[in-house]
Amino acid sequence: MIDFESQRDPPLLDRFNSLSLNSQCGEHQNKLMQECELPVIDLDGLKSLDVKERQRCVAAIAAAASEWGFFQVLNHGISSELLSEMRREQVRLFEMPFERKANRGLLDNSYRWGNLAAKSTAQFSWSEAFHIPLNKISDEACYGEFSSLREATKKVAVSMSKLARLLAGVLAKNLGHPEGVFDGVCNESTCFLRLNHYPRCPVTAETFGLVPHTDSDFLTVLYQDQVGGLQLMKDTKWVAVKPNPSTLIVNIGDLFQAWSNNAYKSVVHKVMVNKKVERHSAAYFLCPSYDSLIGSCKEPSLYKKFTFGEYRQQIHEDVKKTGHKIGLRRFLL
Repeated sequence: MIDFESQRDPPLLDRFNSLSLNSQCGEHQNKLMQECELPVIDLDGLKSLDVKERQRCVAAIAAAASEWGFFQVLNHGISSELLSEMRREQVRLFEMPFERKANRGLLDNSYRWGNLAAKSTAQFSWSEAFHIPLNKISDEACYGEFSSLREATKKVAVSMSKLARLLAGVLAKNLGHPEGVFDGVCNESTCFLRLNHYPRCPVTAETFGLVPHTDSDFLTVLYQDQVGGLQLMKDTKWVAVKPNPSTLIVNIGDLFQAWSNNAYKSVVHKVMVNKKVERHSAAYFLCPSYDSLIGSCKEPSLYKKFTFGEYRQQIHEDVKKTGHKIGLRRFLL
């Protein structure tokens, strides 16, 4: 009998087995502490006519960015109907056979699977994704027969971009800077939408869907399904994030931590696979242009100045050499 499901997924098992010769599965895992619910913030508070209510909402966002590096938002302005449409189109996209996804030139040739720089199972991600630059999302030539996917991704990207810029502005203003401080540096060529698929994993529930990492942007907006699997580091221990169907997840990236001089935290997080159920998510990344200079918003600075291009290049070199990202530690003074 032909296993049609295995034909649609990338050769993750083959790659995992080849890496397992260099490492023992599970040796990299930390003990899970508990399931948690991230801080939930109702963004309607930002529109309140009550000044104190607006201030409370801003304070809650800033506190979550400082203490957790992650939070959830309600009343974020993106309809559940649009998000459900995005999910349906995303599932249909990933159900396509692997060879077609890998070779069709879809979505600006942005298809990726696993992480080919991995040197062991501890550095391997059991997942596949499309990374779509914002300036390509409206390009009809990128979609082929997936015209309905184009409409959904375009609407979601625009909505998530608006939300990301709103929250970045709130966090900047909280530190005494203009709300539009990032408007001139973040553009459509570097901001992107990533569609993720985590296939069922027959190996072990201790396999990474996405290896532990921090995001290399200012801010990320995440729409995930209800399967679960997202975990983050809190007080030196891993905690599992309880899915909440009413919210979107927001997390701080490396650039915001550097710019805020560590007022806001870019927290290590990961995704764990599921042996029985596949998982989908969509994430929007607010990034600056490659020549944008990232400096701390106050002195004395904890970090030397660097451009986004220099940061990305350093990450590429570190991953190529060591198999993993080193990140902001490279730029400490």
